[in-house]
Amino acid sequence: MDFLKSAVASAIAQGPPFPYSFGDKVDVDSSIWTLYNGTRRADGSNCSIFSFDVTANRSRLPLAKNALKKLRTMRHPGVIRVLDAVETDSYIYIATERLVPLRWHVRRKSLSPETIKWGLYSIAQTVKFINDEGSSIHGSLRVGSIYTSESGEWKLGGFEILSNVKDDEAIIYTYGSMVPDSSRYTPPELARSGWDAIKQGPHSAVDAYNFGTTIFEVFNGDFLGADQAGQTKGIPPTMHAGYKRLVNANPKARIAVKTFLEQGRRSGGFFDSTLIKLTEGIDNLGVKSEEEREQLLDDLDQLSDDFPEDFFKMKVLPELLKSVEYGGGGPKAFSVVMKISTKLANEDFEARVQPVVIRLFTNPDRAIRVCLLDNLPLMIDRLPQKVVNDKIFPNLVSGFTDLAPVVREQTLKSVLVIINKLSDRTINGELLKYLAKTANDEQPGIRTNTTICLGKIAKNLGSSSRAKVLIAAFTRSLRDPFVHARNAALLALAATCEFFTEEECASRVLPAICPSLIDKEKLVRDQASKTMDIYLQRIRKAAANMPDTVLPPPQTAEAAGPRMSTPQPHEASSSSWAGWAISSFTNKLSAASGEMQPTATPSNGTPTPTAASPPPHPSTSGSGLDPRRVTSSSASALHRQAVKSPSLSPAPSTTAADAYFKDEEDNDGDAWGAMDDNQDGNGDGGFFDAPSSATHTTATTTTTSSKPFDDGAEPDFAGWLAAQAQKKAGTPGGKPLPKGLSKSAAVGGKKPIVTSKKPVVAKKKIDMKPKETGDDDDAWGDGW
Repeated sequence: MDFLKSAVASAIAQGPPFPYSFGDKVDVDSSIWTLYNGTRRADGSNCSIFSFDVTANRSRLPLAKNALKKLRTMRHPGVIRVLDAVETDSYIYIATERLVPLRWHVRRKSLSPETIKWGLYSIAQTVKFINDEGSSIHGSLRVGSIYTSESGEWKLGGFEILSNVKDDEAIIYTYGSMVPDSSRYTPPELARSGWDAIKQGPHSAVDAYNFGTTIFEVFNGDFLGADQAGQTKGIPPTMHAGYKRLVNANPKARIAVKTFLEQGRRSGGFFDSTLIKLTEGIDNLGVKSEEEREQLLDDLDQLSDDFPEDFFKMKVLPELLKSVEYGGGGPKAFSVVMKISTKLANEDFEARVQPVVIRLFTNPDRAIRVCLLDNLPLMIDRLPQKVVNDKIFPNLVSGFTDLAPVVREQTLKSVLVIINKLSDRTINGELLKYLAKTANDEQPGIRTNTTICLGKIAKNLGSSSRAKVLIAAFTRSLRDPFVHARNAALLALAATCEFFTEEECASRVLPAICPSLIDKEKLVRDQASKTMDIYLQRIRKAAANMPDTVLPPPQTAEAAGPRMSTPQPHEASSSSWAGWAISSFTNKLSAASGEMQPTATPSNGTPTPTAASPPPHPSTSGSGLDPRRVTSSSASALHRQAVKSPSLSPAPSTTAADAYFKDEEDNDGDAWGAMDDNQDGNGDGGFFDAPSSATHTTATTTTTSSKPFDDGAEPDFAGWLAAQAQKKAGTPGGKPLPKGLSKSAAVGGKKPIVTSKKPVVAKKKIDMKPKETGDDDDAWGDGW
């Protein structure tokens, strides 16, 4: 092979310039030509090269020269197209369009019956042209003289003995028998009487017989001789009658190829097929009337998958693309384009279809836009991400604001198709802005589809803003007057539960779902119940993994004083929730001892102290006294001092329980406020605070001293109470309250409860108004 290529290159170097390069050799039937695949040096385009070696085959040189002459002068779509030719004393080279021998397809049986009919129809038209318009005889018609082009069309070659019947010295009479394998295909009358017998019958008789043998070959394989002529094995029944008349042994009884063609084109004939009609009409698609174009496109759309792919890729597709873009083919033509493009390789799609698709997205025609969006799923996998994000999406978003609802809706549906081809910046920026607009669309169907779309693209949203966007959008849809929009919101919430934290589920999602449980529509109520169950299961699972409490372990009564009891797990049920408050109330009663003392109020309204804490006794400092004894003695001293205080107006007798409930009635929720103050850790009057306490409490962690506090001095509880009261209240005129007076006693004239152990802390009013969250769900898209 390398030697042959070197010889060819050497011959080219010695002769006239031939701007084509030889490639691989192609196997063909017995022929005077050697066929090569070639390329054009100028642009690298494909071609085929027929080579004839004059030195090695000089006796058949007239056949080669006749073929070159006829190929140059015979112009017909069904004839091999010649690009260039070179003729010297040693060789003849003919460069043609890239060809593949039809024999290859026949041997592989890769041709469908419809494609064979379409090919035979094309060859019949070419032979008719040669016989009638050209007044000539081909003389060597067979499968070996037929080739397929890159577009899949059948092209006729083998013009070695093609002759004009008006030429008495035509080459066919002299060299007809020198064509390779001519004995197999020679008609019976020529086999008996020689090639001069052509003059005694119709000049179309030879080609008619050879066309019949070609029909047999393409359906069955090789034609071995005259014995097989007339056999109908493998041939479609609709062709039987015409085929038998083509191979009739009597040349005068044969029908011409022209007649066979006419019979086939009749209604119901073997050439009356959709594929043949389409191939005839596609070339003039641009000049057809609107009715003819519509009919042609309908036929194209009904084609089955056995159409010749190469022909549609090379011939039909370019014509349809031109019709869509410039010739008024419209959406129907583009639908056919998409059907054909599914058969294309990715490289062909990128080169032929992709540029047109990009340009069509800039077309303002709504019908074209809707057609593009409908067919987007068929081509999205073939479109590169950069093309979709940078070229298609900027033009596609104009559909979100189009006046036609159908365009807005189709644009919205296309988001699910292209979402994986968009960058994160595009998704979380421009796309969400447009979805925020369609969520407020006047069409309820578009609002509903926006909710569905957000639910399906939730995984593509940025994690930083995803929960905010989804909750705002879905909770807004829950208030939509359109029942299906509300139902879609519930379905979307159920599908996106994983994207919310437990805190968001409990504080934002569940409260928004609850009103739907009593929706007027049963469809919404049922779905709300299902969605609620999903979120409750999520929250219960999270709660099961939480600790029982975050409070510190309880201190001893001597060190930490009386504390409100913590509800135990068995107390958490709905039937025992009050036990906590009662036990706390019992602790208060048990901690109170001594006598209730009246409170004197002077005429000027200034409260008079009833008890004061004496200064620390030096003898108790560092003496190691029992803290309980110190506390008791301090309480006794306080009691004795209180007894000595003057009483101007005695208060009515009351019990400790009556005072507690009266106080609860006057200041609802104050006890919970005292706990909150302590938990806030602000140090201003917490329930468990002490003057020198080292306790620091946050929302989640409380740190206390593990050792009871003892500075060696007598604790001044009354002084501590006065200091706290001075911070929170004050006397009229800005003067601090005297020691021993509580806030309630100074203002309301009530007698303070003085105990021998611990004072009762003044209660704080809780602000029960809900806090402003600042979240504007109705404008969830405004922040982007």
